[in-house]
Amino acid sequence: MAAKRDPEEKIIDAAFKLAASRGWTGLSLAEIAKSARVGLPALYGIFGSKGEILAAFSRRIDAEVLQLASEEDLAGEAARDRLFDVLMMRFDALTAYKPALKRIARDIGRDPVAAAGLMRPMLQSLGWMLEAADIDSSGLGGALRVRGLALVWGAVFRVWLEDDDDQAQTMADLDRRLRRGEAFIERLHGLGRRERGAGAAA
Repeated sequence: MAAKRDPEEKIIDAAFKLAASRGWTGLSLAEIAKSARVGLPALYGIFGSKGEILAAFSRRIDAEVLQLASEEDLAGEAARDRLFDVLMMRFDALTAYKPALKRIARDIGRDPVAAAGLMRPMLQSLGWMLEAADIDSSGLGGALRVRGLALVWGAVFRVWLEDDDDQAQTMADLDRRLRRGEAFIERLHGLGRRERGAGAAA
């Protein structure tokens, strides 16, 4: 006997299936509920908006990547390499949803209000990706790392959406941007050390 699927999972899957064929902007919650066969009252009890459905999808991907990362031995790698591996795990986890994500990204790119609403869930997810790579995401330093990673992720995500199945362009762009980001952070650290040294000398 097949296991009964969680209503939340059914709703997310239905939303992404519809988005792949219909787009996101014109898709109603009533249509998603009908496709998921959960009823509109049931959907209302789980999600208050389409944005919440996207946030739940992101948490689903978070959990999958965190599990994969926990099964990999990344301890001997440099921080940049660990983060590269974790982010590629995330792209791999998203691959099955690429057709829907293309439509969603295009539609949300035309809707600043919807895009702003997704910023917090995205930053939370990227914080977990840093933690999966054993990079601290807490405090002011962590917040800066998360926001810096958001710039990297947003740029590489656009490359990934148009990349081939081998993801060669994605990997090259991700590696280049992480190296550039690492060099920038090292320069900041060096500047901070020089400023502290100058203060002590004074």
